[in-house]
Amino acid sequence: MQRLEVEQRIILIGLAGSHGYGLSRPESDLDYRGVFIAGKKYYLGLDKVEQKDSGWDTEPGIFDFLTGEKDTVIYELKKFVQLLAGANPNILELLWLKQYPIKTEVGAYLLAHRQMFLSKRVKHTYSGYAFAQIKKIESHRKWLLDPPQEKPVPEKFGLTAERPLNKEELHAFLEYLYSLVRGKIEYLSEAQELYQLLNGDIDYKGLLKQHHLTDDVLEYTQTLTNSRGGFIKLLQKSQQYQNAMREWNAYKSWQTNRNPTRAGMEQQSGFDLKHAMHCIRLLRSGLEILRSGEIFVDRQDVGDADELKAILRGDFTYEQVTAIADNLVAELDRAYDDSILPRHPDLSAINDLSIELIEKQGWGNN
Repeated sequence: MQRLEVEQRIILIGLAGSHGYGLSRPESDLDYRGVFIAGKKYYLGLDKVEQKDSGWDTEPGIFDFLTGEKDTVIYELKKFVQLLAGANPNILELLWLKQYPIKTEVGAYLLAHRQMFLSKRVKHTYSGYAFAQIKKIESHRKWLLDPPQEKPVPEKFGLTAERPLNKEELHAFLEYLYSLVRGKIEYLSEAQELYQLLNGDIDYKGLLKQHHLTDDVLEYTQTLTNSRGGFIKLLQKSQQYQNAMREWNAYKSWQTNRNPTRAGMEQQSGFDLKHAMHCIRLLRSGLEILRSGEIFVDRQDVGDADELKAILRGDFTYEQVTAIADNLVAELDRAYDDSILPRHPDLSAINDLSIELIEKQGWGNN
């Protein structure tokens, strides 16, 4: 969709990122995030749209403050609500910001119903996002202390006479394997709590694609998929090779593209300070939600902004940051058990709210 068409149907725009967290510096970018409701052809026709994340520096628009802001993302309502229902931290926080340069009557109605999106699921999503930051820290730390010396070659993974499966071939088979695994899980639908855990809170597809099959599951995978043993071994070796290539490419990209100032701080401290700060912020935010049933985005209000900035400056060692993270994870486990939030959001109520929002917005001339 063109920028003008999106802006005409925006219901909410907030100032997110470091400004939203109360952690901005003079050189910090302005990160705008928002929501729009698409026109009739996107709901009743064949056209589809999920978000607008480009064109702010090239296309004409209505709102001057968005011009040139390349990091701006405006989500279409259906995509936005799906992410909210899934307890996506970056999306949930958009409903608890301090500054909304644009807030229509429909946008205000959405904000008035923001509590319905909070559930105990935040424990999994906030800790999951925090662990993603830790994974990046560990990858970068390994590259700093023990950088890879040479590009992976198939022969080192036992692929001598055979051509390794390429990424598309691997993913095609893993999609099939995932559909079989999901089918097995669906037999547990009567055990609702276990079914929801397996079906909603664990990204099996991501696990299958990011980690190679281990020796102890090869025989079961072969039986489940009716595959040849030779093919399953080829699959495993190809996964190992492709994973090594992915890490190599990530390392080379990291070397080439990282911000020079951030790289210097990382070299001096031995770990990525920005990822460390966001890890602690995410874990604390998840803990606050479980305990209070509210989201506190601005860390100045919470009172830990100075400490988070200190982590960002390199005042904390790697060991100190990981110790803080370990303690927060333990607190999250306890808070999960004690929290009065529902285990999962009420999807029926969320669906009704979505319909209300669309009806309030109307189709206009679209």
